Amino acid sequence: MTKVIRWGIIGCGDVTEVKSGPAYQQTKGFSISAVMRRNPEKVADYAKRHKIPKYYTNADDLINDAEVDAVYIATPPDSHKLYALKVAEARKICCIEKPMAPSYNDCVLITKAFADKKLPLFVAYYRRTLPRFLKVKEWIDKGLIGEPNHISWVFSKPANATDLSGAYNWRTDAKIAPGGYFDDLASHGLDFFNYILGNITAANGIAINKYKFYSAKDNITASWLHPNGVVGSGTWCFGSKEAQDEVTIYGSKGRIEFSIFQLKPFQLITDSHTEINEIAHPKHIQHYHVEAMRDQLSDLGMHPCNGEEGAHTAWVMDQILAD
Repeated sequence: MTKVIRWGIIGCGDVTEVKSGPAYQQTKGFSISAVMRRNPEKVADYAKRHKIPKYYTNADDLINDAEVDAVYIATPPDSHKLYALKVAEARKICCIEKPMAPSYNDCVLITKAFADKKLPLFVAYYRRTLPRFLKVKEWIDKGLIGEPNHISWVFSKPANATDLSGAYNWRTDAKIAPGGYFDDLASHGLDFFNYILGNITAANGIAINKYKFYSAKDNITASWLHPNGVVGSGTWCFGSKEAQDEVTIYGSKGRIEFSIFQLKPFQLITDSHTEINEIAHPKHIQHYHVEAMRDQLSDLGMHPCNGEEGAHTAWVMDQILAD
């Protein structure tokens, strides 16, 4: 790249400490010039530890900083639309953390704002760029399990100490994330399924608050349809006794078994052989996602998740959670 793109981060919380922030700093052609957080002590500490020259407690100041070319929105999802529309108005590049927004309608408004101004918009569904997951796509694209017929995901996790205590957690506040942990976690898997099997064309589900630990939904089941007649099913339970994370893609010649979050080996199983994939994640898990943004902005490739893709995943989740 002939010019370094200077990023500003709105919401420098836990996700930016290791998963994403260092990836922006270590990617050639990118730098972080400013960060924003409402707490003055925490944002000053973050900037000092990560050697970032400027910090703000007001998002508007960062968005309108002349030394910020692009903005990464890493706040809770209920504020994504507010900040994204301001970034579009300032005519700057944007990346939004997943889920893109709490509703599909909000995602459409965001996507249109950037499209109208012909601005790049990315969504941080980084599994689309991780070598570990791209191996699954490769197996499918090569026809190693024949024609895919069905995909199934069973996910469960026990309630954690915060859930049991009743302490506030934005991830389980129905006003911010109606589906609770489903919004935060299941979005990763559903987006990846869109990527490897084609965008889901129909979906429905049942969602309830069974355990009453918080206001959001905690027990969800769903079915959906991909192009070419690939049927999907999923269950997510966020108060179970044991953790489980198992995805199986069934094809006419075999199956693929893997996990979305657990680091178990991925397996390709056919009548003739079994292949095991144990590719490790990079130290900073958004590394390849950030590099893919850099490549698109320098005309060296295309990032696999733009605003339209992020919005479609939100549509699928809306259909599953619909009353």
